[in-house]
Amino acid sequence: MTINMEDLLNSILNSLDRIEYIKAEDIPDIDLYMDQVTTFMESHLRNSARNPQSDKILTKTMINNYAKNNLLPPPIKKKYSKDHVLLLIFIYYYKGILSISDIQDLLKPIKERFFANGKEFDLSSVYEEVWGLEQDQTAVMKADLEEKFRIAQKSFENAPEDSQEFLKFFSFICMLSFDVYVKTLLIEKMIDGFATKRAEKERKKSKVQDKKEETDFAGRED
Repeated sequence: MTINMEDLLNSILNSLDRIEYIKAEDIPDIDLYMDQVTTFMESHLRNSARNPQSDKILTKTMINNYAKNNLLPPPIKKKYSKDHVLLLIFIYYYKGILSISDIQDLLKPIKERFFANGKEFDLSSVYEEVWGLEQDQTAVMKADLEEKFRIAQKSFENAPEDSQEFLKFFSFICMLSFDVYVKTLLIEKMIDGFATKRAEKERKKSKVQDKKEETDFAGRED
């Protein structure tokens, strides 16, 4: 098997240039039926799929499961708002690296504070800010990929000559995989810490409320 590593690297770097996120302004301001939502997601994210010709970006079953697992607020009269679509985009990118429970913990504050809140700083503002930051990271990612590629190309110099090509390729894959593993681990730990603090805050708030109700009840009895 012959692996042209230079072509592989160039292909990866070029693919980064082709990545485009869905702009909030591209999402219809009118409410959509489920079929319209899946069609919109398919048309805008098809090129990001591993197998664009066969992979499903979003299905009715997926959307129903997200609502069932409290990742997505239920539709109103079977229609989904622009904010629903924004949450679905976040879920689409998260689901490849995070568990359902992690996505729940991460998106819960977003839903509570910004979903359909009708204020100037809304979910669209959050979305645009986040993805604007991501766009700025493309050059950093390219430099990191090129550095890992350079290191991988210098590996296994003492291996059998007929195995060196594959082993360099394997080394490159391992370095990228380790990077993903470590970052995923960090994200999980951050979410766990956030969820723990949030739960503790809610418990304290509940205790204060219970105490207030007890005091009010005692006052009424007097």
